[in-house]
Amino acid sequence: MSRSSAAISARDWGLIAALSLLWGGAFLFISVGLRDLPPNTLVLIRMVVASLPLLLFVRLSGQRLPRDAASWGQLAILGTLNVVLPFILFTWGQTRISSGLASVLNATTPLWGVLAAHFLTHDEKASPARIAGVLLGFAGVGTMIGSDLAGGLSGSLPAQLACIAATLSYALASVYARRFGASGMPPLVIATGQVVTAALIMIPVAVLSDTPWNQPMPGAEALLATVALALLSTSLAYVLYFRLLENVGASNSLLVTFLMPIVAIVLGAAFLGEVMTARQMAGIALIALGLAAIDGRVLRVLAPRNIVP
Repeated sequence: MSRSSAAISARDWGLIAALSLLWGGAFLFISVGLRDLPPNTLVLIRMVVASLPLLLFVRLSGQRLPRDAASWGQLAILGTLNVVLPFILFTWGQTRISSGLASVLNATTPLWGVLAAHFLTHDEKASPARIAGVLLGFAGVGTMIGSDLAGGLSGSLPAQLACIAATLSYALASVYARRFGASGMPPLVIATGQVVTAALIMIPVAVLSDTPWNQPMPGAEALLATVALALLSTSLAYVLYFRLLENVGASNSLLVTFLMPIVAIVLGAAFLGEVMTARQMAGIALIALGLAAIDGRVLRVLAPRNIVP
């Protein structure tokens, strides 16, 4: 039995719940951190602080970071696609939209992932069910931002488009990361390498865009939220994610995508007073249906028992 079809243990459900909380809570931490920190400075602090425990985890596990320039070049590309670009876009986007809406847009990553894998790989072509899931998901996105499109590039539309562009970057990163499969580089080393290179890339970006030395000293609440974002929603989350990936496979790990927006919406409502509109809720429902079709779990349960694929 493959890992994607095997039953998920209680411990792995605990990992799924913990990851959903950590990554769903990231949107709350970003909103609080942005009260006192410019977006790119927040991303820089997040990356620098997150690098430290990851480097320690690599050392304690007895693994080693690569020593050749070619590997670090590949890690820098992965770090740009999987960390720098999406983190910059999502963090800037949350200066204009709610944390809950940002988390819902983040959940569209698997939609782009299906398209990227279909067009950019030879062995991951989309099935009819996955294509239907992509269409449903993008219908949900259109429902949420459709009326904003009619008004042109004003209001929250640029922020929503930035978040969608970030999810496309995540999808491209997932395709690019396939090349690490033959390298023998352990997943924890890959995660650490991309965060370290992202931190180095963010130094000139934050310096040039935010001139941090001209900014007032952030308050304790914003600093604590940023540290929590780095240590909990980045370092610890990466470690748990790769443990989950090893235990249950990529397909079952997709369950985290379903739960993250729920966590973010609940936290946003409880701590930030955010409210989702009816139009946004309708979009969420369509995106959830699309993700369910891509995952295939619900379809397998509902399909007649006598039909053999």
